Amino acid sequence: MYREKNKDVEYREPSQGPGARRTPKFAHDFRAPPARDDAVPKVSLREKAVSLWRRIPLRLPALNRRTAIATAVVVALGAGAIGGVYWWVSGRYMVSTDDAYVRAHNTTLASKISGYVASIPIEDNTQVRAGDVIATIDDGDYRLAADAAREKVATQQVTVDRIGRQAIAQAANVEEAKAQMISAQAAATRTQLELLRQQALAVQKFASEQTLEQAQAGRDQAAAGVQSAQAVIDAAAANLDVLKAQQQEAARTLDELRTAQAKAERDLSFTVIRAPVDGVFSNRAVQTGDYVQTGQHVASLVPLGGIYIEANFKETQLGRIRPGQPVSISVDALPEHALKGIVASLSPASGAVFSLLPPDNATGNFTKIVQRLPVRIEVATAVAARRVLRPGMSVTVSVNTEPGSAATAGLTSAAEAVPELRQDLPQDSHK
Repeated sequence: MYREKNKDVEYREPSQGPGARRTPKFAHDFRAPPARDDAVPKVSLREKAVSLWRRIPLRLPALNRRTAIATAVVVALGAGAIGGVYWWVSGRYMVSTDDAYVRAHNTTLASKISGYVASIPIEDNTQVRAGDVIATIDDGDYRLAADAAREKVATQQVTVDRIGRQAIAQAANVEEAKAQMISAQAAATRTQLELLRQQALAVQKFASEQTLEQAQAGRDQAAAGVQSAQAVIDAAAANLDVLKAQQQEAARTLDELRTAQAKAERDLSFTVIRAPVDGVFSNRAVQTGDYVQTGQHVASLVPLGGIYIEANFKETQLGRIRPGQPVSISVDALPEHALKGIVASLSPASGAVFSLLPPDNATGNFTKIVQRLPVRIEVATAVAARRVLRPGMSVTVSVNTEPGSAATAGLTSAAEAVPELRQDLPQDSHK
C-alpha cells in the first residue's frame, strides 16, 4: 500500500490462482503494481510528482492566528514609535545628499621653459615636501646663456667705470679753464690800468703816441684772452656734461644687461622643477628624454592634508543650511567608519552659472529644473592627516540643521568641531 492524501491505500496483485501470495507496499519502499489496463487507471507524470510530494510528512507547529496577528501589530507599533521618536528628536533636522565628493586643491606642475627632460627622481604616488626636486631639464643651453649674460654685464660695468673716470678728468679740465680765466682777467685788469696811466701821461704830453697805442693793444689782447678763457670753460663744462650723459646711458645699459642676466639665471633655475607645496606626486605626463614645451603639463601634486568635501544640495534643501552646522559624513570606501565635519561655506551661485555654456531660460519653452548649489564641508585636521581620504571619493553627508546646534557645539573651526578619527582607521601607506 502507499500513502495518498494522508490515507493508506492497499493494492493487491491480481490473483494467480488459489493461494496466491499478497505483498504489502510501504511509503519508503513503494513500487507500483504491474500495470494492467483493466485493473489500474493510467496516471500522468505531473500527478505522480504531486503524489510523491504529498507523501512527505510535514508536521509544523500550529500557531494561534490571533496571537500571531497581535504580535505583528505590537512589533509594527513599536518600530513606528521608535522611528517617530527618532524623526521628532533629530531626523526632521537632518538634510542629506549623496551628491558629494572629496576634493582638494590639486597643483598642476608645468614646465616654464622648453627642453629635454633629464631626470624624474620621484616615483609615482610618492609623498613629497615643498622644495623637493620633481624633475630636471637639460640645462646646457641655459647655462651658456647665463654665462654670456654675466660677461656682458662685466664688460658694461667696465665701460661705465671708464666713462666715470673720463668725467673726472674733464672736471679737472674745467677747473684748469677756470684758473686760466682768472689769469686772463688779471692780465686784462693790468692792461686796463696801464692804458689809463698812458692816457694820463699822453694828456700831459709826457708819453709818446706809440706807448699809448701799445697800452691800448695790450688792453684789447687781455680782453680777448678773457673771452677765450671763458670759451674754454664753457667747452670743458659741455664736455663734462656729455661724459655724464654717456655715463648715465652706459649705466642704463648696464641695468638692462643685468635684467637680461637675471632672466637667464632665472631660466637656468627653471631647469629644476620643484614641488611648490606638500602633496603626493601623481599623474605623470612626461618621461626621461621627452621634449617639453613651455607650459606643458608635467605632473600633479595632490595635497592630501588639505582635503575637503563638496556637497551639491538641492536649492530646496538650502533654506536651513548655515555655516558652522555639524555634518555627519559616510564614505563609500570606508563604510564601517563615521566621520564628522562642519559646514564651512555656501557657493554664491549654482554650478550651472559657472558652466562653460550657462543656460538661458528666456525662451519660448521652459521646464523648471531644481538646481544644486555646492556646499563646502571641512573635515578635521586629524582626519586629513591620516591621508585615507582621496579626492574624487563618493560620500554621503547629513547636515544637522537643528536651531542652535552650531552654537551649542561651539563650532569655531574644523579642528575644534570634529573629533579625532578612530584609531582603527587604516593608515596611509605613503606616509
